[in-house]
Amino acid sequence: MDYSFNAKDAVDKAAEWVCDFFEKNGKGCNAVIGISGGKDSSICAALCVKALGKDRVIGVLMPNGEQSDIDMAELLVEHLGIRAVKVNINEAYNGVMNALANPESINGYECVKPSVQATVNLPPRIRMAVLYAVSQSNNGRVANTCNLSEDWVGYSTRYGDAAGDFSPLARFTVAEVKEMGRELGLPEVLVDKVPSDGLCGKTDEDNLGFTYAVLDKYIRTGVCDDPKTKALIDDKHEKNKFKLELMPCFEFRP
Repeated sequence: MDYSFNAKDAVDKAAEWVCDFFEKNGKGCNAVIGISGGKDSSICAALCVKALGKDRVIGVLMPNGEQSDIDMAELLVEHLGIRAVKVNINEAYNGVMNALANPESINGYECVKPSVQATVNLPPRIRMAVLYAVSQSNNGRVANTCNLSEDWVGYSTRYGDAAGDFSPLARFTVAEVKEMGRELGLPEVLVDKVPSDGLCGKTDEDNLGFTYAVLDKYIRTGVCDDPKTKALIDDKHEKNKFKLELMPCFEFRP
């Protein structure tokens, strides 16, 4: 990339910021993090361990039935030595899907055929509900694990993985987050794991239509060599700004 990034400085300052957040917004509370086995949740967890100590970090594993890469989430928990909870959301997911398709047999109620997008976004929204249940039962604050690159093009689920109480990685690109992971001493297999939402069977880059390397360069330097890719990124960015803004509300003036 065409700019300089000091991973040690970023890690130190981000860890300090996490400490300050907890001093002001939950002194003595625990950081509760959904652990997927991907780089973002792994690096966010490692950062919280650096800031708060491993005894104040709780990892929550939330497979939806069978998860092919659950071993990566387990590796992260073992590597950091943090407390862990596992909640399989499959029964809740199936319950909602079945209830949508088969409503109460009362005249006037309609069944709903869930769209592909609704089907894909339901698991992360259930997972966020689980995270808050764990958090409220363990004197916790929920970590948001999204990074700048994902947020830039709206690659997150509103009220799902885009939710949380504090967001340590939200101003770092994918490339920067990976450098921070290496600085934190995480296993390479976690840092370099091919990013995937784990929902639709495709990688992030397949879904986006461009690589994170191209996106990161554009975010940091404003340079994108391919006009079509630039237009695609700009379009996604503009359309998804609402995910990062407060909900609009009617300002009543009596």
